[in-house]
Amino acid sequence: MRQPAQFGGPSVEKMLGALPVVADFCSRLRIREFVDAACPVRDLAELTHGQVIEALVANRLTSPAPLVHVQQWARAWAVDETLGIDPDLLNDDRIGRALDAVAPHLDHLVGSVGLAAIETFGIEVSRMHWDMTSISLHGDYDQAEQGFPAPKYGHPKDRRADLKQIQAGIAVSGDGGIPVFARAFDGGAGEVAQVTGTMKQLQALAGRQRLLMIGDSKLISYPNLAAMTAEQVTFIAPASKTYVPAAALAVLDLAQATAVDYIAQRDAGKPADQRGSWQVLEDTMTVAGPRKKDPVVAVRRIFVHSSARAHAAANARALKLERARDELARLERALGSRHYPSQAKVADRVAVIARQRRVSAYLRTEIGTDPGTGKPTLAWELDQDAIDAEAATDGWYALLTNLDPDQVDAAQVLLLYKKQEAVERRYAAFKGPLAVTTLYLKNNRRIAALITVICLALLIFCLVERQVRQALAARGEQKVNGLYAGRPAVPTGRLIFDALAGIRIIPGHLATPPVIPQPTPTQLDLLYLLGVDPRQLR
Repeated sequence: MRQPAQFGGPSVEKMLGALPVVADFCSRLRIREFVDAACPVRDLAELTHGQVIEALVANRLTSPAPLVHVQQWARAWAVDETLGIDPDLLNDDRIGRALDAVAPHLDHLVGSVGLAAIETFGIEVSRMHWDMTSISLHGDYDQAEQGFPAPKYGHPKDRRADLKQIQAGIAVSGDGGIPVFARAFDGGAGEVAQVTGTMKQLQALAGRQRLLMIGDSKLISYPNLAAMTAEQVTFIAPASKTYVPAAALAVLDLAQATAVDYIAQRDAGKPADQRGSWQVLEDTMTVAGPRKKDPVVAVRRIFVHSSARAHAAANARALKLERARDELARLERALGSRHYPSQAKVADRVAVIARQRRVSAYLRTEIGTDPGTGKPTLAWELDQDAIDAEAATDGWYALLTNLDPDQVDAAQVLLLYKKQEAVERRYAAFKGPLAVTTLYLKNNRRIAALITVICLALLIFCLVERQVRQALAARGEQKVNGLYAGRPAVPTGRLIFDALAGIRIIPGHLATPPVIPQPTPTQLDLLYLLGVDPRQLR
C-alpha cells in the first residue's frame, strides 16, 4: 500500500551550476583585482567592490535577477563556496554602492579586462566587428548625472518609442566572436559619431597589428573615412543610399558579375539548386568632404548581388502592391459614403494607404469632384516604369573598403563582411540568456556600471564557448555528446551553461567537506574541456 509523503526539514542542497566555471574565468580575467585596484575600500569593509562585481557577473551567467533579488539568488546558489562571499552581505544597498564606485572607472576596467582576455586566451584582434544597440529604460531620469551616458529618447531597436534608452556598443574579435571591448553611450547619441573614438580604443587593443574594422552603414561618413585612412585602419561597411544611390545599382549588369563560393548558414542543408547565390562586381569611387579644401578619400566599391535578397524584395513588393490595389479598390467603392464625403477625406485615406503599404514611389492619383453628384472622384494607377526601376535594384547592395585589392579581392571582401553576424549573435545573447531587456535603476551612473557588468558577463559567456570549441577541435571533434535534448550538438554558450545548470552541491559542516552529487557524463565532459574541477572551491 502506498505510503503518504511527509514534510521534512528544509533541503540543504544548493545550486552549483556553472559557478565554478564562472569563478575560474573571473580569476583568469582578474576582474576582482582590477576593480579593487581602481576602487579600494576600507580595511573594515566586509566585502570589496571587486567581490560584489564578480557576484553580479556570476548572477548574470547563472540565473539573471533584478538587483533587489541578488541576495536571494546568492543564498540559493553556492556563492559562498565558489566565490567566497557571504550571501547576506549582497543586499541591494551594497550592490548599489559598488556600482556607484566603479562607474567613474568603466573605461579603465573594460580596457584592462579586455587586454587580460587577449593575453590570457590568445585572442587574435586584428579584425574587429563593431555595432551598437539600444536598451530601453523604465523611469524618467530627468536629472542625469554629468559624466555618464544620459537616458534620452531615440530610435529604439525594440520599438518602445515611449521609453527613454541608453545605447551600448560592443566590438567582437574575428577570432571566436569575443566581445573584448564594450561601452555605454547617451540614448540620443548618433552611431556615426562614435566610430572614430571607438577606432582609437580598438587600435590600442590591437597593438602593433594593423586593424580591420567591420561595421554597418553607420561606419561610413567622410569624417570616419578620413580618420581611418589617416590612422591606416582598414575597414569594410555597406554604403547607404547617400553614398551609393539606387540609380547606381539599377544599371548594374549581373552577367558581368563574378560568382562567390559562399553558402549561407540557412542554406547549408538544402540541395545545390535551392541555395542562394552571391556575385560581385567592383569599381572605385571617391568621397568628398564638406569643405572644398578637404582631401577626397578614394575607396573600393564592391557591388554585391544576392539571389535570396532579390527574391525576398520581389515577393515583398508583389505583396504590398496587391494590398495597396485591394485597399484602393475598396476606397473607390466607398467614395461619397459617410466615411469619404469629400476630397480631403479621400486624400487623407490615399496618403495612409501610400504610407502603410510603402507605395508612395509609384502611386499616381488624381482626386476631384463629380459636378453632377458632388461626390468625390478618384483615379489612380501604379507607375510600372517606377516599379521596374526599383526592381532593377533587387538583390544589389554596395560595400566600401580600403583593403588592398592585390591582397584581398572582391569575393574575399564579401566573405569578411559576412562574418559581421558574429556581433549580431552576441547581441542576441546580450538580450537573451543574459536577460537584458528593459532596465530600471536609481540613476544613469548605475545604469552605465550595470551595462558594463553585463558586458563582462557576455565576455565570459563567449570565452567559455570558444574554449570548449577549441578543446573539441584539439581532439578532432566538433560536437559534445548529449548537449542538446540528449543528442550531440555544436557547443554554444547557451547550451553549455544550460547543461551545467543542473549541478548541485551539499554544503559542508564543520569537518565534513561539501559534496557534489555525481554530474552527468555531458557535464563532466564540458568541465574537462574547460579545464575546471568543480571540487576545487575557493
